[in-house]
Amino acid sequence: MNISISGRHLTVRQDLKNLIEKKLAKFDKFFPGGADASATCRCERDDKIIEITITVGSTIFRAEKRSDTFQSALDMCLSSIERQIRKNKTRLEKRMKASLTVPDDVIADDHIEEEIMFDIRKKAFPIRPMTVEEAIMQMNLIGHTFYMFLDAESSKMCVVYKRHGDTYGLIVPEE
Repeated sequence: MNISISGRHLTVRQDLKNLIEKKLAKFDKFFPGGADASATCRCERDDKIIEITITVGSTIFRAEKRSDTFQSALDMCLSSIERQIRKNKTRLEKRMKASLTVPDDVIADDHIEEEIMFDIRKKAFPIRPMTVEEAIMQMNLIGHTFYMFLDAESSKMCVVYKRHGDTYGLIVPEE
């Protein structure tokens, strides 16, 4: 597994880097074909926050947790990601074929119900070209945390979303 560790507005100590690498190594059993992992550490007031993202092909596992210490936040993140993998084991195996293997002894430890069907609500609405600022205004007016729109400048489908701390994000398709 390729692991990259970074800190936002702080320098990650070597002992924390070693701990993250050691704990992420246990996910090698799930991804024998290899995976990319990134861990970002940051502090907000008295909280220590770790965000871990594991990418395997086009599948992304992500968890962000906050705690009093980086170690406990890391443990919570890894537990969350492992739960995601276990919960969606069958669906992921079909999708990723040989790039994901979940040993049977790992699954036997937990009794996690696998979701068989999704309850999907379909919604159709007219899409007109607009700027990012207009899309954010529309999103706020309808009270949602995201809004899909046709970008007037690039003519691409984009999504704006509300982030933690009253900031916004923009998702644009790759070229």
